[in-house]
This record gives sequence, structure tokens and C-alpha cells, in this order.
Amino acid sequence: MIIKNARIYTPEHTFKTGDLTIRDGRIAFGAPPLEGEEVLDANGAYALPGLVDIHFHGAVGHDFCDADEAGLQAIADFEASKGVLAICPATMTFSEEILNGIMDVAATHKNGQGADLVGINMEGPYISPKKIGAQNPKYVQGADAAMFRRLQARSGGLIKLVDVAPEEPGNLDFIRDCHNEVCISIAHTCTDYDTAKAAFAAGASHMTHLYNAMPGITHRAPGPIIAALEDGADVELITDNVHIHPAVVRFTFNTFGDDHVILIADSMMACGLPDGAYSLGGQAVTVRGPRATLTEHPDTIAGSATCLYDCMRRAVCEMGVPLESAVRAATENPARSIGVDADYGSLAAGRYGNVVLADDDLNILAVVQKGKVIHDNR
Repeated sequence: MIIKNARIYTPEHTFKTGDLTIRDGRIAFGAPPLEGEEVLDANGAYALPGLVDIHFHGAVGHDFCDADEAGLQAIADFEASKGVLAICPATMTFSEEILNGIMDVAATHKNGQGADLVGINMEGPYISPKKIGAQNPKYVQGADAAMFRRLQARSGGLIKLVDVAPEEPGNLDFIRDCHNEVCISIAHTCTDYDTAKAAFAAGASHMTHLYNAMPGITHRAPGPIIAALEDGADVELITDNVHIHPAVVRFTFNTFGDDHVILIADSMMACGLPDGAYSLGGQAVTVRGPRATLTEHPDTIAGSATCLYDCMRRAVCEMGVPLESAVRAATENPARSIGVDADYGSLAAGRYGNVVLADDDLNILAVVQKGKVIHDNR
């Protein structure tokens, strides 16, 4: 396939007008045209890399933690229709027994259609009981290296992220023991600055949904956010216009740099569906517009109802984030953070030919997966 006349997002994080060639499912710059080759005229549209979501829970009435193959496939199909072509869905805080079933389904899933399942984000149970958010406090426990390794074996090596509250007893030891096996993220935490610095020194390198479920920044107690900045951690942002004020989104890009910000959806099963009653991690959730909250605790946000593509679009169109920065934060950065950037997150030569064509307002015109048009809205 040749995509002609596109404004291509380059590996240098700029846009360049030209043609994009995809051969055998991968980007092949400079390859000569073949007789009868499919040509897609982009007519000046943006050509963006397929998005990579490393932190979300579900969509279209399904939750990754349902441990249901049909549900996982429905999620993958929906995400692909929204330009998200690589997914690393998140578990909730559950027992090992429940997590086993989730790992089993993920391990046997085949990436035949829809977004590719490229990993699992283990968001719990190694979190603080004082910062549970929408997690289930019943299953919170200390970090357990043996348990993690059993789950990792069960998943077939799919676990790419593990969330940890470093202030809890034994959790720093877990970070030291396991950071060479998996990316470790500070999350759902009451940690202070010094303990966060110790966690990064021990091998943590990531922050889960920055600002949410953690101490903020004050001038005498700088907290984990400043520690993350000083240690060059990657930081997740939910830009659904509910979780974080637009000014703070701009501040984060300007302060951490667009090479360290990762846009995530943190979406739950209501994503793609109307307002109503849903669930997350076994707890009732009420969704009104973009806002999802625990039904019994309406002041507690319970994930989002916005897909990653729309979060990226809002960051640009409603929050003033430069397009080049927002695209990098939704594609290359998440792919790199979980180690799948050799295949995903970029339109560099050799990567999968995953392309989202979008108009000037970032409306999706077409989605190309490995050189095949899978959604065409033109």
C-alpha cells in the first residue's frame, strides 16, 4: 500500500508532506511502487502513528477483568476503530486467584483482528489502602515478588507494568527485586518525596495517572511528583478534561517535557456507550457525560469514559497542547515505556504500518492496520 499526499508525523516529531509506503505490513520508506499496488490518497490529511494505550480497563460494556475472550475481542475491535492499535489493558486490585483467570484469557488471546494485545498493566493489588481510589480495598496487599512471577508466567510474559505504593512495608524490596523484569510504576500512594526518591533509586521509572491518587506538590513537602521530575520518570496523564485541569496538563508538558509524558485513557466499560449505570472492579459506577464516579461515593472518580484518541484530541483542541507533543505522548512514549517500540508507536521504517488519517480538526478519516484499511470514514 502507498498512502499519498499525507502530512506524515515523522520520527523527528514533526510533520512532512509526502507519501508513505507499507510493505508486508511494515513501513518501507523509499520502496519503488509495485504494479497494481493499492494507493490511498490522503488528500493532505494528517498521517499519525497508530495510538498505544498502556492504561485502560475496558470499553463498550466489557472490562478486561471480566476474563472473557469475547469481551477482550470486543474491546480490541472498539479500540482499533478509534485509532488505538496496540493495547496494554489494566487489571484492578484483586486476589491472585481472580488475577489468574485474567492472565489465562490474555495468554490465549490471538491478535487476529482489532488492536493488538501487547501487554498487561497490573494496577494493584500492591497499593496503599489509604489511596485506593476506585479499587477494592478488600484485596489490597503488600508487593509479593513470588506472586508477581507466578502471574507473569501464567500470562506468558505479558505483564509490562506493575503499580506499587513504595511506602508500604516490603514494597521497596519488591522494586529492587523486580525492576529488571518489569517496568515499575508508583501509584495509589501516600509516599513522601524521600520515599519516592528511594523508589526511583531502587528501579521504579514510571508514575501512574500523575496527580491522581497521590500527594500533591507543596513548597515544604514536594512529594512524589517532584521526585519523578528530578529522576526523569515517565508520567501518565488522563486528558479527558475531568481528571486534570487543562492548565495543569500544559504545565506538565512544559515541565516534564513531551518525551516523558504518556497520555492514557484509564477508560472503563462505559467508554463508547451512553450515560448510565456500570461497574469497575466489582464496584457500581455512574456515568454522566465524560465523568464516571463510584455510585456510593460520587466524589470518587472511577476511571474515564473517554478513549485515548479523544483524550489526545482534547489535549490539542481544548487544552492547548501542541499537536506534535500530544501525538508523541499517545504513540511513541507509551510504546517505549513498555518495550514495544520496535514495532509500534512510530512511522519509522520497519515499524508496523499502523496509520491514522485525520483531518485538520483531528476527526478520524481512516485507520490502517499493518497496511490494510480497517476503518474508512472518508
